[in-house]
Formats: sequence, structure tokens, C-alpha cells
Amino acid sequence: MLSAARRRTVFLPLLGGLVALTWLALWAWAASPYGRYLEHGGWADAGPLAALCRAVPGGEIVVPALLYALGWTAMTAAMMIPTAWPLLEIFGRLVGDRPDGVRLQALVVAGYLLVWAAFGLVAHVLDAAVLAAVGTVPWLAANGWALGAGVVALAGLYQFSDLKYRCLDKCRTPLSFVMQHWRGKAPAQQALRLGIAHGAFCVGCCWALMLLMFVVGIGSIGWMLGIAAVMAIEKNVSWGRQLSAPLGCALLAAAAAAVAINV
Repeated sequence: MLSAARRRTVFLPLLGGLVALTWLALWAWAASPYGRYLEHGGWADAGPLAALCRAVPGGEIVVPALLYALGWTAMTAAMMIPTAWPLLEIFGRLVGDRPDGVRLQALVVAGYLLVWAAFGLVAHVLDAAVLAAVGTVPWLAANGWALGAGVVALAGLYQFSDLKYRCLDKCRTPLSFVMQHWRGKAPAQQALRLGIAHGAFCVGCCWALMLLMFVVGIGSIGWMLGIAAVMAIEKNVSWGRQLSAPLGCALLAAAAAAVAINV
């Protein structure tokens, strides 16, 4: 049985270690011969997974979906948990002395990642639908850059939206957010709901930036680190809110440059 002092200090270091291991695993995966399986398409085209997809009933759907879920969950855990660190630290101080404190903190993280997993599922379905539609439009099939430019422009425009700033303000005030959502009654349910609620606002302020991973490649560790750093600054640094508009301008300029180069 862990002492109260030990319970207060064990969870966040353990979580930080797991996040670091996740980054290391993603780097090793991306650098391996199986790095292409981190991407969001073509899993069953060739290689060992192609045979597995043929051997498993419904494998062409089930195997890529499971692999995508694994890669997306690892990516969101590595990128997004650090951005939620202030809230996790505050919640940890509130429940650290409780016998079930570690479990409650784990439930907050589980709820948070559950929302990002749901977003990943929706993004995957939409991505598959778009790729299928591209095959029916010859111009888009020959000019795939246009889709990337469109996603970058969308991310840039969203940086100026009211919804972005409303969600960002929620993410930037973790103490008031915890006080609003935590009453201590039915603690397990409230902890899970707290994680889900924070995850929903986090998706609300960051979803467009996360879509950039579909442009640069889900297996691109460098871009993953860069985008994660931007989101962490926006959410947690005192001047982070001031970054949103310049970032939006930079993304719109990048989209315009892509159009100018390719048209």
C-alpha cells in the first residue's frame, strides 16, 4: 500500500515516463522498415500486413483500423498529454492524498484520450471518404497537392475563429476548469467526465492543427514534435494566446504558396 506522500508523487512521473517511452516507440517505429504502417493508408498494399489482411475475415478493414487506432492513440498520447499537464498537476494535488488518487488521475487521462480517439476515428473515416472521392475526380487525382493546401488553409482560417478562442480559453484556465467539473461525489465517474470534458475543449481548439498530420504524414516525428510544441505553447504559456493569429497567417501563406507553385 502506497503512503499518502508516495501517492502524491508517483502518478505524474510515471505518466511522464510513459509519454517519453511513447515518443521513443514512435521514433523507432517510424525509422523501422514498418514505418509506412504509421501512415493513414496503404497498409494492405504489400508486405506482411497484406497477407494478414487476406487471412483474417474482413481483414482489409479490421487490420488497418486496428493498426491506425494503435498509431493514432500513441501519437495523441505523445503530443497531447504534455499540453494537458497543468490540469493533471492541479487534479493530482487535489486527489493525491486519497487512497484511490492514482486511479482517479488515470481516469482523467483515459477520458481525455478517449475523446481524441473518437476524433481520430472521425478523421480516419473522412480521410478515407475523401481519398475515395479523389479517385472519381481526375483533376484531384493528378493534383493531390490541392488537398494538402486545402487542409493547411482550413487550419489557418480556424486560428481566427471564435470557437477556437473559446475552447482555448477553457484550456488555458485549468484551475477553474477543475473546480467547475470536480465535486468529489461519485469520484470515478466525475474523474472520467472531467477528462472527457477537457478533451472535448482540447479537440475544439486543436483539431485543425492535428489535421496537419494528415498532410505532413502521421509518421513524421519532426512535424509531430513541432505541432505538439505549438499547441503546448498556445495552451500553457502566458503569451501563448498571442501566437494563434500569427500562426494562422503563416498557415494561410503556406497554403497560398502551395497554390502559386503548383498552378
